[in-house]
Amino acid sequence: MVLSTSPSPQGWWLRYDESMTVRWLLFALPCCLLGAGACSAGAADPKLPGADGGAGQGGQTTTDGGDDLYAPLGGDRPVVPVVPESYRPGTPVPLVIMLHGYSASSSVQEMLFQFRPLAEEKGFIYLMPDGTQEDSPAKKRFWNATDACCNFYGSTVDDVAYLSGLIDEASARYTIDPKRVYFVGHSNGGFMSLRMACDRASKIAAVVSLAGAMSPDAARCQPSEPVSVLALHGTADPTIKYEGDAAYTGAEATVQQWLTHDGCAATAPATSLADYVMPSGQETTRSVYTEGCRDGSTVELWTMQDINHIPPLNDDGRRAMIDFLLSHPKP
Repeated sequence: MVLSTSPSPQGWWLRYDESMTVRWLLFALPCCLLGAGACSAGAADPKLPGADGGAGQGGQTTTDGGDDLYAPLGGDRPVVPVVPESYRPGTPVPLVIMLHGYSASSSVQEMLFQFRPLAEEKGFIYLMPDGTQEDSPAKKRFWNATDACCNFYGSTVDDVAYLSGLIDEASARYTIDPKRVYFVGHSNGGFMSLRMACDRASKIAAVVSLAGAMSPDAARCQPSEPVSVLALHGTADPTIKYEGDAAYTGAEATVQQWLTHDGCAATAPATSLADYVMPSGQETTRSVYTEGCRDGSTVELWTMQDINHIPPLNDDGRRAMIDFLLSHPKP
């Protein structure tokens, strides 16, 4: 894929404060569902334990770097790793890297995804890096993923190199299973997760993209080997449209690209309904493609009917995203 070195003329539709939207959603939703008393209980308090993005063993925040196991990774963009209690050097474990949306941050995105408890439960190393801050008065964070999203101020930052280095650094410190390295991202983070699957397919087993997309020019993605891909998208998303735009693919076109990349047959997928978003209701149609996919890869589209850009995921939804990743190792 080719990086853009100039602001995207199509980028105006994404210049909203996603981080504030997430904070508002997480605060307001419990009030709507549970009544005003839920708000007074601090339902979405950004000062909850670990909300600053750093956690060590057992979810305890570690900031002194005295123990190499929990010292920050990532150089000038430090990431404090989440290491499960069950981790033992010498026993290979998965690595999951989560990428936030445009203008958000790792800590804000974690408030939406809430993957930290699952890292402890399922035993994976969990990294939540931050994008760089754009050269603008607002200093919003972004990932330099595609021409459409979200390098609006002409930065030359190489996020593929940064994230690849993060994988290498984590693999040097921990016993990471090289067949179980995964990315999951929202919006701009979804764009970047897909970009990593295109450019570093040999390192990555599977990615999940929530409200992300690809370049309409399929030739810009040339993965060296199959990568399992899950695309989730709400049909009522006004920010990254389900049907796509001139600057980026729609959800179905994103999946079609990956069917081609992974050698899958574009036959009728297996489908099922699921309830992944609050309030309850089977709003999500899961379409699963496995026929003909090379090396045991899978491509899936989860269409969330009448759901907006930032879906209030329920526990089943966030678990299903992680379960998709962990169930798709490289052969």
